[in-house]
Amino acid sequence: MKITRRQFLKTSAAATAASALSLPALAAAQAPPPASPLPGLKTPVLGKADKRLNILMIGGTGFTGPEQVEYALARGHKVTLLNRNKRRPDLFKDRVDMLVGDLNADVSVLKGRSFDVVLDIPTTAPYWVRNVAQHLKGKVGHYVFISTVSVYPDHGKPGMDETAETAPMPADVDPYSTDPALRGSQYAPFKAFCERLVQETYPVSTIIRPGLIVGPLDPSDRFTYWPSRIDRGGEVLAPGDPNDRVQFIDARDLAEWTIHMIEQRETGVYNALGPASPLTVAEMLYGIKAVTTAGAQFTWASADFLQQQKIEAWKHMPVWIPPAGELAGFHFRSNARAVAKGLKFRPLAVTALDTLEWNKTRPPEARQAQLEGKLNGLAPEREAEVLAAWKARPR
Repeated sequence: MKITRRQFLKTSAAATAASALSLPALAAAQAPPPASPLPGLKTPVLGKADKRLNILMIGGTGFTGPEQVEYALARGHKVTLLNRNKRRPDLFKDRVDMLVGDLNADVSVLKGRSFDVVLDIPTTAPYWVRNVAQHLKGKVGHYVFISTVSVYPDHGKPGMDETAETAPMPADVDPYSTDPALRGSQYAPFKAFCERLVQETYPVSTIIRPGLIVGPLDPSDRFTYWPSRIDRGGEVLAPGDPNDRVQFIDARDLAEWTIHMIEQRETGVYNALGPASPLTVAEMLYGIKAVTTAGAQFTWASADFLQQQKIEAWKHMPVWIPPAGELAGFHFRSNARAVAKGLKFRPLAVTALDTLEWNKTRPPEARQAQLEGKLNGLAPEREAEVLAAWKARPR
């Protein structure tokens, strides 16, 4: 292991302080933020945009959407939401205009409307893009589509950028199918096709491809598992080589940058990944530990051993993927283009602490599901079994 906790804390303290000083809200840090509609969702405190935009957000009430809405409102923009109003119904009641429609069926509520910008957050099916376009084609000044780095079929080469090929549509698949099963099995080709359809339909468009999105409001435990587990203390199973790379982005950094791109009317295709500098899985785990007082201790098990124990990267050991074979470049994708357009990242300590505090507000059933490892991560009993097996392995 090439990095110790002491070394990490010493080298990261100055960087964390410097990053904190760049936050737009620093001047108002002593004032408590206004009450938010969701635990863990904090209304940002910042200046108004130079021009007030009329923004339609498709979705807006899931994981990343509320952050987009809050930031856009804080910047003084007019926000209209289009969704089924079933998930967190009336979340932003009296603060936004609400249009009720189903992307897979009836979106006639859009008929006769126009917008400066459309921010399409949840779309996974080309039919949804076409369904919206029947009412909004020619009536939108700027279309911003939230895609994913999953559109890249090749993750084997470190440093690949936005020019890499995207997943083709299989010849036997109808890209405009309304079959919900295809949105899962053909996720990457569907997303890539959506990108092309947006670019063909709207003369001014932006395609944003995030990697792993983390932070408060994420119910998947893809990152949340680690703050929760480390905060419980004791011996923690840690994956692979401590120097394996990881990449992710705080949902709030993604939201703020997306609205910035909208305000600047920036176009093109961008990988939205963090952090600003290479981050190892050891730095991530020790960074999370630094915001707790539980005194967790890490035991590192090799990738080969974890595979033998049927412990899956990304799922049972979230965030981490061993940099080998077809996934050798998974956590090495270039974010230079987005950084050049102003993408910034809050300190890991902020993401970790805010995620931990939000996790403690989740309903009891969600906390229990997390403890049992039903989403991502490991249940305590299974973790103990793997740790015991690691210690008992032949040397």
